[in-house]
Amino acid sequence: MKIIHELEKCIGCGSCVAVCPANWEIGEDGKAHILGEKNNIVNGNEELETEQIGCNQDAADICPVQCIKIIKK
Repeated sequence: MKIIHELEKCIGCGSCVAVCPANWEIGEDGKAHILGEKNNIVNGNEELETEQIGCNQDAADICPVQCIKIIKK
């Protein structure tokens, strides 16, 4: 599975951090960021390959601007 975070759309509201603090943080730029060793920036988006979605689905669901996408392979 892959988590894609569209950084440009992120408003830094912190909803993702509130529901999934183990996987999300607010960075120095005021935007949310995915935590993880395999986090890559691709075309301006953060992408994380993962075996477990866990609370990341909650983060995607609660995001008011829908900038978090979960791609299930």
